[in-house]
Amino acid sequence: MFKHLREDIASVFDRDPAARNTWEVLTCYPGLHALVIHRLGHWFWGHGLRWLGRLTSHIGRWLTGIEIHPGATIGRRVFIDHGMGVVIGETAEIGEDTTLYHGVTLGGTTWNKGKRHPTLGRNVVVGAGAKILGPIKVGDGAKVGSNAVVVKDVPEGATVVGIPGRIVDAGPTKEGARFAAYAVVLNQDDPYSKAIQSLVEHSHELEESVAGLTARLAELERELARREAEAGQQETLRVVK
Repeated sequence: MFKHLREDIASVFDRDPAARNTWEVLTCYPGLHALVIHRLGHWFWGHGLRWLGRLTSHIGRWLTGIEIHPGATIGRRVFIDHGMGVVIGETAEIGEDTTLYHGVTLGGTTWNKGKRHPTLGRNVVVGAGAKILGPIKVGDGAKVGSNAVVVKDVPEGATVVGIPGRIVDAGPTKEGARFAAYAVVLNQDDPYSKAIQSLVEHSHELEESVAGLTARLAELERELARREAEAGQQETLRVVK
């Protein structure tokens, strides 16, 4: 118990530069409190004391604003930053060294019993407001951008953004990949937005080409009219003579 607590405190210092000292982390970090309370509720749940587990979970939700079902499985050194509004379902599984920000939902998409919540690998980062729904898997080292809605499996090391979630960066698959706060990484432009932008730029190029052709056509028409006028004048002079 105390070993896990020491690891949790160390993970806060590793991933939150605002943490100043151990006393502050112990007393002022609701994510840490939620995990400690969850371990107790999970113990009750695993030993058949389901009502006590749910009651413990409810108390933790009331104290921290973080709702973790006592049946959820959470690995070591998980860090819930800020935490308000986080919801973790009964059959959710979270791997070690994962980071969740506020407003994250690990939810189910069916009323059927059994596995219905997501499984997150190790070193996953889930940005604020992201929703990961259904019995899908998010691979080790993956990043889910803020407010993304993910309903399909995410490969190891990938970065997912948007609604619905789309992979924008295959990324490194090594477990030691650099931590990215809020899952913000370079070059994570949405491919759909890039495609639309490309079409818009192509449309502008076509408009410029059409404008150039129109101007050239008008110039040729003026030149033709001038030549026809000169030819008419010459014909008139020839008839007069």
